Amino acid sequence: MQSLTIPRPDDWHLHLRDGAMLKTTVPASATVFHRTVVMPNLVPPVTTVTAALEYRARIMEEVPEGVSFNPLMALYLTAETTPEQVAEAAANDHIIGFKLYPSGATTNSAAGVKSVEALEPVLAAMQEYGVPLLVHGEVTDSDIDIFDRERVFIERHLIPITERFPNLKLVLEHITTADAVEFVKNANSNVAATMTPQHLLMNRNDLLVGGIRPHNYCLPILKRRTHQQALQQAALSGSPKFFLGTDSAPHVQASKETACGCAGCYSAPAAIELYAEFFSQHNALDKLANFASGYGADFYQLPRNTDTIELVQQEWTVADTVDTATGPMVPYWAGSRLQWKLKC
Repeated sequence: MQSLTIPRPDDWHLHLRDGAMLKTTVPASATVFHRTVVMPNLVPPVTTVTAALEYRARIMEEVPEGVSFNPLMALYLTAETTPEQVAEAAANDHIIGFKLYPSGATTNSAAGVKSVEALEPVLAAMQEYGVPLLVHGEVTDSDIDIFDRERVFIERHLIPITERFPNLKLVLEHITTADAVEFVKNANSNVAATMTPQHLLMNRNDLLVGGIRPHNYCLPILKRRTHQQALQQAALSGSPKFFLGTDSAPHVQASKETACGCAGCYSAPAAIELYAEFFSQHNALDKLANFASGYGADFYQLPRNTDTIELVQQEWTVADTVDTATGPMVPYWAGSRLQWKLKC
């Protein structure tokens, strides 16, 4: 049986939710990943260091005994965020950065930013203190096609931000387009991107052909095949600018299978195996270790993990559902086979 040992990976973009849901989501990620960047789009959003540390404490209560897990907290950037709050965040090792959600762009983003230009004093402070800006890069204008919203956001906002603040560390999260790949490649070394399993393994045909598949619905939405291929080429290139960020986003089955289904793919139960599937499909398993366990840590100037995980080449089927305290969830890739499995 073929096996692959890599340093323990990190997930640089993760949604855990709160309350009873943590009993399911925290063990699923903590037993695989050492560090995760925890997204702050709760209700109400996590906008202060105090709120983030309280949320982190609730997460740590659900970490299985004997598991080493370090959730790094992102703060929700709003019009009320101040340079003083940036300084406070910079002084706390548990805070990784600020997350920019355009208002209305995705789940629980109503409190998000309506004017990126108004953030200049805060962005200046983030550049000064070395605090990263994590970006959901989509405009929300009703007249902009949903498949073009990432490209327009880059042109309208990100290019000016990187020109105005060249020393600001910036992560364009869950990229989905060739435009995003080119932006990140052409930007300086302070700019990087996370990639999800669904955007590497699927395109919009997997969402829409033969009927709508709600459990493949996420935001940013899956794009056409040519964009998927651009993402794949970037991941396979070995560039340190592209690294793992699952964007695993739990929603119970009833919230997905409804007239207005929630956006998000819950990939945590098979996250590292899904990435192994992608790299294996392209005969590039040698690229998995840096993508999953190296480049993200390097970008955030954190030490690479020294403990390891082992994957074995063993066919298995992702569960149809995952039980939670608030109802069943259908995980990403449910009922489908994978060729690599984490050895427990």
